[in-house]
Amino acid sequence: MKPSVLLVEDEHAISSLVRYNLESQGFRVREATDGDEALDLVREERPDLVILDWMLPSVSGLEVCRSLRRSKQNKGLPIIMLTARAEEEDRVRGLDSGADDYVTKPFSPSELVARVRAVLRRTRPALSESRLTYADIEMELDTYRVRRGDRPVHLGPTEFRLLRHLLEHPRRVFSREQLLDSVWGPDICVEPRTVDVHIRRLRKALNGPGELDLIRTVRSAGYALEVAEN
Repeated sequence: MKPSVLLVEDEHAISSLVRYNLESQGFRVREATDGDEALDLVREERPDLVILDWMLPSVSGLEVCRSLRRSKQNKGLPIIMLTARAEEEDRVRGLDSGADDYVTKPFSPSELVARVRAVLRRTRPALSESRLTYADIEMELDTYRVRRGDRPVHLGPTEFRLLRHLLEHPRRVFSREQLLDSVWGPDICVEPRTVDVHIRRLRKALNGPGELDLIRTVRSAGYALEVAEN
């Protein structure tokens, strides 16, 4: 599954350049041109990382960063500040606002991509690992093999992507719409109830006799991969 990046930049030439380089390296990119739109997009679908321009119309990138850090849900969201402000005092302000890294314009696109990968390795190691685990489930990304305990689990392509997404975000509840965007892709037109069909198939494959159901259904909210509390 492609890591998702929200690019917040109001200069079209820069956003096109960054988007091209990120997508060519396997990232999925969404774009916003101002701070309000950026906050709305994060609420709709939490990205894996935000690239945030400082100088934005209406709400500045600095305020967007602070707003995200005040949110309990987005407190740990990786943020790279992108700006023409190169003075040491500005870098300190950017990092103090909660940014994980600070890149000044003009910049090398390849260096920016490398910084994105470095921040993700540091903050979201699951995205760079070849093996994902939760409870007694183990997924090998290189070989597309899944095991639960000592037994192999056979999954179809969609169920594999669905389980991978849940393994990358254990205990987090996803709505059907969020799962459709992340697993099927935002450009695929399918009914939200399609998610329920594939969740049932995933449960059937994962849950053997006497095994706990690790997929929690949250009524009116969605699904999460979570060990039930006693």
